[in-house]
Amino acid sequence: MRKLFKSEAKAGMSSPTIWDDVGLNQHAARELEVLFGEKAAFETPKPEFLLQRIIHIATNTGDLVLDSFAGSGTTGAVAHKMGRRWIMVELGEHAQTHIVPRLRKVIDGEDKGGVTEVTGWQGGGGFRFYRLAPSLLEVDKWGRWIISKEYNPAMLAEAMCKHMGFTYSPSQDKAEYWKHGHSSERDFIYVTTLAMTHDQLRAISEDVGPDRTLLICCKAFNARIDDFDNLTVTKIPHAILSRCEWGKDDYSLKIASLPEREPPDELEPAVKPAGKAKPARTFAPTLFDCDED
Repeated sequence: MRKLFKSEAKAGMSSPTIWDDVGLNQHAARELEVLFGEKAAFETPKPEFLLQRIIHIATNTGDLVLDSFAGSGTTGAVAHKMGRRWIMVELGEHAQTHIVPRLRKVIDGEDKGGVTEVTGWQGGGGFRFYRLAPSLLEVDKWGRWIISKEYNPAMLAEAMCKHMGFTYSPSQDKAEYWKHGHSSERDFIYVTTLAMTHDQLRAISEDVGPDRTLLICCKAFNARIDDFDNLTVTKIPHAILSRCEWGKDDYSLKIASLPEREPPDELEPAVKPAGKAKPARTFAPTLFDCDED
């Protein structure tokens, strides 16, 4: 609404740059109250007709709409009704308590307000809800990158599997403690915060056997890696840092295949010399677990 002092008002005064036909915050608040059966948690939610106008001007059917401050979820609800794909990001608890229920009502055709009638929306489609894990790495008091204290061993193993392109699937057999995930039927990953010795690696190599290969991600290692044809050993967090693009401001969401291996380390080589080839691993990472609706 445009507010004027009485002395400023003139007959027939109008401004074509102000959209006065896209609803008011009060209208949007009442629609949310109807949806949730309670007073709206947001004092000034945006009207669906306002978002419809913006999305109509800026996009075409099937385009991707991003709202990095989702609020009450109006952008996603309107984009969905208009046949657009969408991504919303929100840190508040209302992501779970309000946005998800709202979108479920849109999908189920139970949202009768907003732009539902003018778009001819009758329900359909779906969405994925992702929960972001805490940061895997943190800087200690000496300025070194280390694993965050928020991660327990199981969380670390799962996170490393995701980063290294493996499916997290820990073995239930205690004798196969080294099976935290797999990339194929014969290629596995083992994650540990221990510093591995030559004898420990030899024992693991014998357990793995000649017909399988194992990627070991550990805190450190002191061994002749060339002695084990079926093992590849790399350090944490170097294995993670080499896959992170620190200091970048490009959030284009382009996801590319990761490199198959890091360059050899002069002191502790993680890759075999020529003549002892292993089956190549293709990293195709999935970033998060998700619930589908």
